[in-house]
Amino acid sequence: MGMGALGLSSLLSGASLNPLNPKASHFRPRAKRIIHLFMNGGPSHVDTFDPKPMLQKHAGKMLPMPNLPTERKTGAAFGSPYSFSKYGQSGLPVSEIFPHTARHMDDICVLRSMRADVPNHEPSLMLMNCGESIQVRPSMGSWLTYGLGTENQNLPGFIAMCPGYPIQESQNWQCGFLPGSYQGTYIDTRKKDVDELIQHIRNSHLSLGQQRRQLDLLRKINERHAEDRQNEPQLEARIHSFELAYRMQMEATDAFDITREPEHIRKAYGGTTQARQILIARRLIERGVRYVQVWHGNSQPWDNHDDIEKGHRFLAKQCDQAIGALLSDLKQRGLLEDTIVMWGGEFGRTPTVELPKPGSNAGKINGRDHNHHGFSMWLAGGGVRGGMAYGATDEFGFKAVENVMHVHDLHATILHLMGFDHEKLTFRHAGRDFRLTDVHGHVVHDIIS
Repeated sequence: MGMGALGLSSLLSGASLNPLNPKASHFRPRAKRIIHLFMNGGPSHVDTFDPKPMLQKHAGKMLPMPNLPTERKTGAAFGSPYSFSKYGQSGLPVSEIFPHTARHMDDICVLRSMRADVPNHEPSLMLMNCGESIQVRPSMGSWLTYGLGTENQNLPGFIAMCPGYPIQESQNWQCGFLPGSYQGTYIDTRKKDVDELIQHIRNSHLSLGQQRRQLDLLRKINERHAEDRQNEPQLEARIHSFELAYRMQMEATDAFDITREPEHIRKAYGGTTQARQILIARRLIERGVRYVQVWHGNSQPWDNHDDIEKGHRFLAKQCDQAIGALLSDLKQRGLLEDTIVMWGGEFGRTPTVELPKPGSNAGKINGRDHNHHGFSMWLAGGGVRGGMAYGATDEFGFKAVENVMHVHDLHATILHLMGFDHEKLTFRHAGRDFRLTDVHGHVVHDIIS
């Protein structure tokens, strides 16, 4: 939709002059904002944050149990090509491909028992982002801006950044049946120049002063028009939308311009596209944006059906330094205590090797298939207990078996940290009160400090 169009989206709400005004949550929140680092495609938990010695022991052999059904057929146990080391006072083990993230394990809670519904990208992306794998539902970022509004009226409350488009594209940050004001604003981070990054953000024909005079005249005309038409929220929303678009010209260009950061900060994050995205994410939440989603790349980069050793190492190198810098930066600025940082994909990968066959994956070797039965994510900050691993998969890493945490439970817990009872944050649509967790979900209090 683009940032400039966000102001006009308030026409769709019709419920208040400014639907993004700050609102109170159900109870005192532990967190005020979220940075969601989305590793789209599905990172392998047994190669990142859930080491399995038994998998190494059985490498090249069939598991002593039937392989669980996934999207494609898998064969023998496939030991991780990476070494693991323990970090921090907690001693949590981390793969060698995440050395910068590993330095922050005492602030991180690894969720080792995540579970989704099916081993396919499209429904799993919808489940992770919108709480429903089949029907059109609002995304979590939309629910949070609906519930809380935004602290900065000059910027959108919900921004999704990706260098290109992921699978399912804008459905991942859709507002569904919620008013259009809560739709996520997409930013294509393949572009570096601010004027290209945010299309139509500047008026090339009028100066700010000329625009201000134009808007003042337009407001007078609209107010005169409204005198004979009382209680027309759409007219009031239209007036507000023009003002918002005007204000965004100044604030948005500043927020996305990382050249305004000191050189040592930019150097700490690194020079990759991921580094730029993650540094921008910090600048956005610092300015009051409620929910920032950072997608790793176009389509599904972490979907390594082939040569996982090379693929995962390459991808981790693109983002690990910036993730470590983000956690240090947030902590130093006093932001980590009320900012949730969430890392993960839509599911994990199998501990067994994917078997090639003529057709879709012909010639692929040393890769892993999708695995929704058990996978890992991690949370940091925002009232989350650091230095712990919650739940567990079986000894080979195929299935979550201890303190199983479904995606609905994750959503319920995130909403709780943000100050909401997930059963009470609802929106009436088609004669029913809908919620992010539908009729499911339990808050996992064990991971809350």
